[in-house]
Amino acid sequence: MDIIMNLVSFILHIDTHLVQLLATYGTATYAIIFGIIFIETGLVLTPFLPGDSLLFATGAMAALGSFNIWLILPLMILAAIIGDNSNYWIGHFFGQKMIENPKIPIQKEHIEKTQRFFEKYGKKTIILARFVPIVRTFTPFVAGIGKMNYKTFLPFDIAGGIMWVSLFILAGFFFGNIPSIKHNFSLVIIAIVLVSVIPMVVEAVKHKLKK
Repeated sequence: MDIIMNLVSFILHIDTHLVQLLATYGTATYAIIFGIIFIETGLVLTPFLPGDSLLFATGAMAALGSFNIWLILPLMILAAIIGDNSNYWIGHFFGQKMIENPKIPIQKEHIEKTQRFFEKYGKKTIILARFVPIVRTFTPFVAGIGKMNYKTFLPFDIAGGIMWVSLFILAGFFFGNIPSIKHNFSLVIIAIVLVSVIPMVVEAVKHKLKK
């Protein structure tokens, strides 16, 4: 329970935590953010990390000069793409065994939800899932399990990574320091999370109606 509360606190006050990271680690903060984005997209066991809000807060701080926008933007795109590709190959070689292993905490409903995305949107899932928390992490993993052709996966994944990272970093860069947003940053983060979850809610409602 304490871990969940600490995670929620970190997400809601991510701007404050970024300031603390910069004060403590300086330019090494670039590597820390790179690592978080890579882990969220690259490891199927970590879908709970705050990718959307972290990118938005990073963009807002880049507008203040804390980060170099011309460095942080391509760096985070690279982290997102490398993460997804790592996840794809993990799914390709080990995915089925991981799902069947009771000691590995992979929730099957997340796998099933991602599979429904693939059934509905096909190849476009690789791009669309970038904007849906949790599904974002499981999509390359499921693509790997399904032995999706890598030459098909890669261009969609690159496009999705560029779009996802650019949208949130540039949104933070241009709008994150508007007084009404800056003074209500926690509410903005909550709004980002809620908007990101809307596609999942819609899919869940449609699924229940079909039943």
